[in-house]
Amino acid sequence: MKEKLLELAIKTAPEGLKEAVKKAMDATFEAAMAIKELYGKPHNIKYKGQIDLVTEADYRSEEILKGALSGVGDAEIMAEESSVGAELKNGRFWIIDPLDGTTNFAHSFPFFAPSVALSTVEDGKYQTQFGCIFIPLLNEFFWAIRNKGAFLNLEKIRVSEEKELRKSLLATGFPYDVYEKPDEVISIFKSMIIRAQGIRRAGAAAIDLAYVACGRFDGFWEMKLKPWDTAAGILLVEEAGGRVSDFNGGIYNPFMKEICASNSSIHNQMLEVLKEYSCQHTSI
Repeated sequence: MKEKLLELAIKTAPEGLKEAVKKAMDATFEAAMAIKELYGKPHNIKYKGQIDLVTEADYRSEEILKGALSGVGDAEIMAEESSVGAELKNGRFWIIDPLDGTTNFAHSFPFFAPSVALSTVEDGKYQTQFGCIFIPLLNEFFWAIRNKGAFLNLEKIRVSEEKELRKSLLATGFPYDVYEKPDEVISIFKSMIIRAQGIRRAGAAAIDLAYVACGRFDGFWEMKLKPWDTAAGILLVEEAGGRVSDFNGGIYNPFMKEICASNSSIHNQMLEVLKEYSCQHTSI
């Protein structure tokens, strides 16, 4: 599949992006395979916070991705395990999550993926130009190129057509400091669960966004995410016909503290619930 996928991506990408897309997708494959080799084995687990883990797989994946993408596309690298104080500033960036869903990986729960995005910021305006997310245990490679569509492996994907929140399957996640201030998180969850058909909380925001893009979920919301959690996924959703915003319906970028993503049709219904909880701040 890899060769056919790279061939399609290179054909799809605009001329100035072809080499960057090829190297990013190739490196994401390699990183995901390195993670897969370590799956189910004893892990060297460290703690960045009380419940925020990092494993040898995170470091190995980041090493592969940074090594492959350093200097590519004249872009700086912003990666989870080696970037401190990520902030919105003008420039070109590879925004990398070497292993989204580390806690899942550490517990052999097969819902995790590396995520890579090539992003630009001009005059404070953010755009993801390319993004990919590869779930190795499911062999699902999600990727998107701005203005060229979103794909799952070799097929274009679209968001769902559900128009009613009460018939929708949603996804969410809990921030790593949830044990400090659980009331707000639970309050939002309670407000949404009585209005939706169901809610799933599987612990990998990048995959949640990919699943909105391909129609498996109708919507997603979360608070206190980092840029590498959403940079690739938001492009997938937008290129698949969905909508991404903050809790007030404003323009979203990955440096913001809140995200609402949907198939577009149920977006305003989700915002009616979420706007009460908006933090109204735009950077970490």
